[in-house]
Amino acid sequence: MANHKSAIKRIRQNEKHRERNASRKTRVKTMVKGLMANIEAKDPVKALEQFRATQKLIDQTAAKGTFHWRTAARKISRLHKRLKALTDNTVTVQ
Repeated sequence: MANHKSAIKRIRQNEKHRERNASRKTRVKTMVKGLMANIEAKDPVKALEQFRATQKLIDQTAAKGTFHWRTAARKISRLHKRLKALTDNTVTVQ
């Protein structure tokens, strides 16, 4: 157990951050699952709409520090690759 006041505070902060990060990661996973469901259903319109929302959420999560920016970029790139395979390179995403 911590003996210093600052160490006790750090323990409280770490717990808060752990809970926030877990919540954010869960939201991202849920959004990705929804996107993958739309891709597997071969619905390019819904998939594109879902991709934009998922990309925004992943970027926000990286900005908060839950994901490293390169991890976020890798996730988005992989999702975009699957979306492009569905749409046969006819849809551009910006």
